[in-house]
Amino acid sequence: MAVPIAVLDCDLLLYGRGHRTLDRFKLEDVTDEYLVSTYGFPRQFIYYLVDLLGASLSRPTQRSRAISPETQILAALGFYTSGSFQTRMGDAIGISQASMSRCVANVTEALVERASQFIHFPKDEATVQSLKDDFYGLAGMPGVLGVVDCTHVAIKAPNAEDLSYVNRKGLHSLNCLMVCDARGVLLSAETHWPGSLPDYTVLQQAALTSQFENELHKDGWLLGDSSFFLRTWLMTPLHIPETPAEYRYNMAHSATHNVIERTFRTIRSRFRCLDGSKGTLQYSPEKSSHIILACCVLHNISLEHGLDVWSSPATGHMEQPEEEYEQMESMDSEACRIRQELLLTHFS
Repeated sequence: MAVPIAVLDCDLLLYGRGHRTLDRFKLEDVTDEYLVSTYGFPRQFIYYLVDLLGASLSRPTQRSRAISPETQILAALGFYTSGSFQTRMGDAIGISQASMSRCVANVTEALVERASQFIHFPKDEATVQSLKDDFYGLAGMPGVLGVVDCTHVAIKAPNAEDLSYVNRKGLHSLNCLMVCDARGVLLSAETHWPGSLPDYTVLQQAALTSQFENELHKDGWLLGDSSFFLRTWLMTPLHIPETPAEYRYNMAHSATHNVIERTFRTIRSRFRCLDGSKGTLQYSPEKSSHIILACCVLHNISLEHGLDVWSSPATGHMEQPEEEYEQMESMDSEACRIRQELLLTHFS
């Protein structure tokens, strides 16, 4: 099927700046298939983003020919899903590479401003219970409020002297701490941690820990792998299971925790700017963190819109570095008691 080719804005070339916006590209002129293949999402999803972000993207500007919210969103989606500022992406909607970069910055900040609207733990009892029921249905693990893990995203070196972003593989990265529900919806996302920090240190310093120790639910827990310490609100696997109950607990834990790994793969597959196949994010750590968080917001919005098919693993070069850690067992006697009670009550 022929795809419409964008035409240079002749009015701009002949008469200079003089109109309020440039309508470079019309969504109604192309098929859903083209939009999905080029920008990663169908028409109705893009219309939703225009409604959601339009006011933020139409802020007063000194430029008399401002780029429309629709064009800005297409430019940003093109970058997020392809990881490229290639000329052909800008040509498709009639803007320069420099304008592409500004559009990505604008849309990223607009999405980050709305992160708490789309990424949060449920608070009402009925939704919390539904959350637990969904997890229990996966592998019989009771009381689960979310699964937590870290993943690394490659960034350019901030400067030659700053080694805090160098991870165990010798690459510069951000270590991102995330929690998801049984469907892969993100409930928490902290995307700013330097890549040199091991997972347990990230969690120790994270806002998530303060949430669970000071505010959140006392009748449930997160599931984390062996890179984290056992806590009253964080159940980890047993290091050396010995009894049938301990084996059953570990198997249920692993099957349930696997949801976060699938979520990471889905996010990397959908948002190729994060998967390393196009190289590192060429921004400062702060801006890179915002791009990751913007993609997390889009991930949750896409699930709200039924775009929830699990994707195949990404093919990028930047995978989570394998941690070389000793088993993070806790000296917290109350945490040990809770896990032992869980073993006796549900797995014996």
